[in-house]
Amino acid sequence: MKTRAITGFFFVLVLLAAVLFSAYAFSIFFLIVALLSQAEFYKMITSDQIKPQVIGGLVLGAVVFSLSIMVTLFAIPSKLLLLVIPFAIGIYLLELYKKNTHPFLNIALTFFGLIYAVLPFIFFYKLGFLMQDYQYSYPLSFLLLLWTNDTGAYLVGKQFGKHKLFERHSPKKTWEGFIGGLVLSVLVAIVIHHYFGGLTVFQWIGVGLIISIFGTMGDLTESMLKRSLQVKDSGSLLPGHGGLLDRFDGLLVAAPLVYVFLKLLI
Repeated sequence: MKTRAITGFFFVLVLLAAVLFSAYAFSIFFLIVALLSQAEFYKMITSDQIKPQVIGGLVLGAVVFSLSIMVTLFAIPSKLLLLVIPFAIGIYLLELYKKNTHPFLNIALTFFGLIYAVLPFIFFYKLGFLMQDYQYSYPLSFLLLLWTNDTGAYLVGKQFGKHKLFERHSPKKTWEGFIGGLVLSVLVAIVIHHYFGGLTVFQWIGVGLIISIFGTMGDLTESMLKRSLQVKDSGSLLPGHGGLLDRFDGLLVAAPLVYVFLKLLI
């Protein structure tokens, strides 16, 4: 428990520093987090039969995220994102030179590592630039609401939880905990509106609801992945907490939806 508390404290400290310090720190930090998460995914699924292209996938992930950063921060022409295409085709070509049993499964899972573990962080990253110039209020609010939902679900579920939410994938989650996290997220969204503004109170509540509902689904999705692979944690980078995918599982589903929601509003 002590190790978990110390790890959590310093990780949150570094995370908040990256969000609050500058657009460049924010960019570099989440580029690294995204690639480490992608590497965790590849490590989890690799077996004697399944062999995703780890190096090729990570290079593709780095190219996609780096180009997104350059388009956002330095206003390079968005058509340069087309450079992703030859790197993507390279995944197919590389598989031709390998003697693997399931080549197309390897190709599919290499690309899925990008979709599952990198693209959501790009959408989260873009939350910081909804108003063109970098504003930490949106990504910070997202994280606060995500943590609020997790905390509320845990505390209420532990105290009052009786009805299982999705026992097949996560035996400890309950409907009572889910509702507790959702209610607390709505309350914190109202507080965020008071301090940050930017959106109406109902729009902030909408963001809180999306994060609560789909953040929970992201958590369940990662639990489903780990159970299918019979692993306890996605990695061991964070002692006492597991891996980065374990810490950001809710973000993986909620961030793209929050970005779309806010993009349509602003």
